[in-house]
Amino acid sequence: MTGPESEGSQVRRAVCPGSFDPITNGHLDIIARASRLYDEVYVAVMINKSKKGLFGIEERIDLIRQVTAEYANVRVEAFHGLLVDFCKQREIPAIVKGLRAVSDFDYELQMAQMNNGLTGVETLFVPTNPTYSFLSSSLVKEVAAWGGDVSHLVPAEVLEALNKRLAKG
Repeated sequence: MTGPESEGSQVRRAVCPGSFDPITNGHLDIIARASRLYDEVYVAVMINKSKKGLFGIEERIDLIRQVTAEYANVRVEAFHGLLVDFCKQREIPAIVKGLRAVSDFDYELQMAQMNNGLTGVETLFVPTNPTYSFLSSSLVKEVAAWGGDVSHLVPAEVLEALNKRLAKG
């Protein structure tokens, strides 16, 4: 064995959760930054059966795998239920969340405290790159649906998939 486990230390794992419908450059920035801090980073794609997304779960997973392929330590999986259960099953002690604004912090702090209270999982907040501070998947979909240029907001693979999906109507 090589790497951290051979030296008797534990593999450092974290998860970046979200719906990623679709993944944006802002999401990708947080994932990339987490991949430099942790040995393994899971991108957990939330399944919410009560919401109809633009892209199906498998499509989202495929797109995320494509755009994170350069990060050998990133794994992409779907999850349903409590994020802390996903973490427990994979021995992940940390959740990494990007914060765009103070309004994000209010909600995310409550979630972090609940998750920690349930299982002891810690949440680390990463300030979003100012370039992406306004960016959300919902905004990307809305602008693209009205014919706006979102090419600077999403990876090329996502832009192609987005344009194809919206062309189908």
